[in-house]
Amino acid sequence: MKVVGGSASVSLARGIAKDLGATFIDVAFERHPGGFPDGERYVRLLAPVAGDHVVLVQTTYPDPMIVELFLLADAIREGGAKRVTAVIPYFGYGRQDKRFLDGEAVSAKTIAKHIAVDCDELLTMAFHNPDLLRTFPIPAREVSGMPALARYLKSVKVDVLLGPDENAIRFAKEASAVAGVPFDFLVKERIDSYTVKIEPKALAVKGKSVVIVDDVISTGGTIATATRELRKQGARRVAAACVHGLFVKGAETNLTALDDVIATDTIQSPHTKVSVAPEFAAAIRALG
Repeated sequence: MKVVGGSASVSLARGIAKDLGATFIDVAFERHPGGFPDGERYVRLLAPVAGDHVVLVQTTYPDPMIVELFLLADAIREGGAKRVTAVIPYFGYGRQDKRFLDGEAVSAKTIAKHIAVDCDELLTMAFHNPDLLRTFPIPAREVSGMPALARYLKSVKVDVLLGPDENAIRFAKEASAVAGVPFDFLVKERIDSYTVKIEPKALAVKGKSVVIVDDVISTGGTIATATRELRKQGARRVAAACVHGLFVKGAETNLTALDDVIATDTIQSPHTKVSVAPEFAAAIRALG
């Protein structure tokens, strides 16, 4: 087995290769210094892959990383790989999972169809709608990142885990089982894409260290609103932990309300403190 990492996921790919005891293959991402003048992606495998099972690791965010993924998959397949496993730590364009209006593209399935051209199977993490994976043209499954986050939280002083809304209960519950601390959830009402309202709810957080657990932090608006409510109820310390740290559109300003922010390496950011390499490596071994 060999592991190839796209430029968005080199560090994670190296971690997966190390955990698997597999060979990591370096990639040249520029033909000459500065790349193509118009910004087009370029990739070149720096070792042979003929006859190998190749694991291709690439987060499809931001958009150019999608093109890079397709180029790498093509290079691997054309290089004679006998099997290609796509590991998409963060599946960009996974949010649109159905057609709400005539003429819309179902972006999650669109990306999946293109991945299926050169890949035999797909592993991803904290996917927006896991049920949709069953409709993909190749075998696809979700790998949980919560055990990795929970191991980190267990190593620090945490008293309570909270889901920011009812949809995130499953994340808080799963993490609490590993971290060994109780969990609860907040009641959220979304006003629009950027505004949320947290309904008052009595929580046992006075004097305690609380961590809000979610799959994705995007703008940080929900987390900031939840943090203010927790401070009102007397929480001593409030942190946030997520699998995917996007941190876009003023997120860093919103997150100043927190004592700490913890994210995994599905997307590299200044808040990346946890690696999900062991989770993906275990899932790859289970493929057989």
